[in-house]
Amino acid sequence: MMRRLHLAFFIALIATGSVSASGAAPGSVAGVVRDSAGVPQIGAVVQLLRPDLSLIAVVYTNSKGRFSIPSIPPGRYTVKAMGTSFLPSLRENVHVRRGTIVNLTLNTLYEVMQWLPAEPRAANAQKDDWAWTLRSAANRPLLRWLEDGPLVVVSDGPGARPRLKARLLATGKEGTFGESGERITASLEDTPSNSRELLASVDFSPGTDGAMESMLGFRQDLGFAGSVQSVAAVAIHPEIDGPGAGGLQEAVVRSWESINLGDEFEAEVGSEQVVARFASSSPNVAVESLPFATVGWRNGDSTVRYRMTTFIPGAQNDTDASAWLPALSATRNGDLAFEHGLHQEIGWERRTDASGMTFLVYADQIENPVLEAAANTGGGQAPPFAASALLDGVSGLLRAAGPAFSTAGMMASVERSLPGGNNIRLSYANGDALVMTASSRPIPFAQVLAAARPRRVQTYALALSGTLEGTGTRWRASYRWQPEDTVTQVAPFTANAVEPYLSLHLRQPIRLRSSDGPGGIDALLNVGNLLAQGYRPMVLSDGSLLIFAQSQRSVGAGLAFTF
Repeated sequence: MMRRLHLAFFIALIATGSVSASGAAPGSVAGVVRDSAGVPQIGAVVQLLRPDLSLIAVVYTNSKGRFSIPSIPPGRYTVKAMGTSFLPSLRENVHVRRGTIVNLTLNTLYEVMQWLPAEPRAANAQKDDWAWTLRSAANRPLLRWLEDGPLVVVSDGPGARPRLKARLLATGKEGTFGESGERITASLEDTPSNSRELLASVDFSPGTDGAMESMLGFRQDLGFAGSVQSVAAVAIHPEIDGPGAGGLQEAVVRSWESINLGDEFEAEVGSEQVVARFASSSPNVAVESLPFATVGWRNGDSTVRYRMTTFIPGAQNDTDASAWLPALSATRNGDLAFEHGLHQEIGWERRTDASGMTFLVYADQIENPVLEAAANTGGGQAPPFAASALLDGVSGLLRAAGPAFSTAGMMASVERSLPGGNNIRLSYANGDALVMTASSRPIPFAQVLAAARPRRVQTYALALSGTLEGTGTRWRASYRWQPEDTVTQVAPFTANAVEPYLSLHLRQPIRLRSSDGPGGIDALLNVGNLLAQGYRPMVLSDGSLLIFAQSQRSVGAGLAFTF
């Protein structure tokens, strides 16, 4: 019976993602064609093309250089402008809706040879998202031969590329391992040239002695060939104690290259070198080399992709140093250990302007899965887990390594744009996860860890996000269900996975002046596992209480100052 329900649910997911957009309101494209000096061009030819460059419509500019193409089905198109004595100009990946504006500039061959001007980011990009620039291409016009022969100037969109941006973030956090208490974060994003991008970040806790996280990222754009990227991150946590020592230190260097072979093939290859040790003269050191690679083939809106990685993603915010550091714990022998493994997947995804679908199958081998618990020792002597776990003295959370296991499964998701700029995403996954049975009978800590065992389970997730009109409030609410006795994630290598159980994220811009400048203040609120679900209490032989959970309830709030 349950299998039929799961199958029906998955079929419903596919049907939702496949709904045709034919019922949507018709779109239109209008704009102005100018030369490099800004002079409107009369009688220029403007063509609307499909993604495969097949022709849909042709119009001509009027005496003011303006053009208009009405009654277009919403979707993704290419707009091409041509004029006498000019190279054709091509704007690709135009998301056509009602009232879409596309302005084009015609250049002579001499002008393009003299200077390929930097093309700024899209104007509709969220200015203060701080999605890391190392994940974003440095857009610039390029010369390209089309299949039908002409040489054209290709650009991605209008806007203003930031040269320098800084942010100061003051937050208070509770319920997060290694990040609890007051935090001050300073970040700097710099675009020193058309092809290079830098990001530096320093995060420290004013209430502790030496607690700090810092990172430095660099990206070199290689045009059509792809890009080369590097990240270096360091984390110092004097509040974390481990077997026989204290003051945890971690460092990582991650380097990778993105490769494009034409418009159809893409690849990403790289590796991550990580090391962890205690600040004292402890011989306890963990070192790992974690390679990864992805190969994809694109055909229109669809992509088939193979992915291999040994790194389990951490925080989703790439500007945090912790996002680049694997989760660390201690084994039963008292050795430091990184959570890692071997993940292989084959997947298919299809994305349009209004919807997206993803389906993949995977096989995982997971080493040192992290078991996290809130510890209540009651004071007195050293707790029995001191010799085989990491303990954060500020948050009261501990981490220990669970048994290694292998699993295979699948993941499917659909997402769709809603009116008002909102989005909805549904996802399903199955595979093995570690489960624990709650026990009120006092047992040794080693026996608690030994009780964790893999079991095949399923998980369902719903995520909603958007921006409230008028106030500019950005919000994201999500709920991921899986059996409450699970203490590790199903399909942990999945990128951009929804957080466990009920989570809420809010970001409210605070306007102090009427003018719209580059800076601003945002109020932030992040709540994880709001209903405190999935808790597995365990009583140890000395009377200590451990409450294991895949995700402890956490609360974070603060102010972000962008300059």
